[in-house]
Amino acid sequence: MILIATVKLITIMLCLTCPPCRAFTPFLSEIYNEYHKEKKFRIIFISCDADEKTFNDYYKNMPWLALDYKERKKSEELLKKYNVTGIPKLVLIDGDTGKIICTNAVEQILYLDPEGKNFPWKSAQ
Repeated sequence: MILIATVKLITIMLCLTCPPCRAFTPFLSEIYNEYHKEKKFRIIFISCDADEKTFNDYYKNMPWLALDYKERKKSEELLKKYNVTGIPKLVLIDGDTGKIICTNAVEQILYLDPEGKNFPWKSAQ
């Protein structure tokens, strides 16, 4: 359970065990481990995997929360809500308002701000 009052930012990670996601996860883990307490954010992993065993094998080494694999309907709703057309996808959500503040966090981590100095990032709206 997340105490929303203590979390300024919620990051939704939509991913599966494909090569791009597996390559991206270590970068995200590094940023998460270094900054999540200081910057007060949490990551919630939403799996797009085809089966529960694959999900469990991938998730077991992640340091963040996850939506239970059995919540497939909720996962599908989130994919639609956040207009996911490619993965991995990170969506940053303001913990106070629930509003989306960044939809290109993967690009921020990989190319634009890999050190996380400008986190939390804001997408051009």
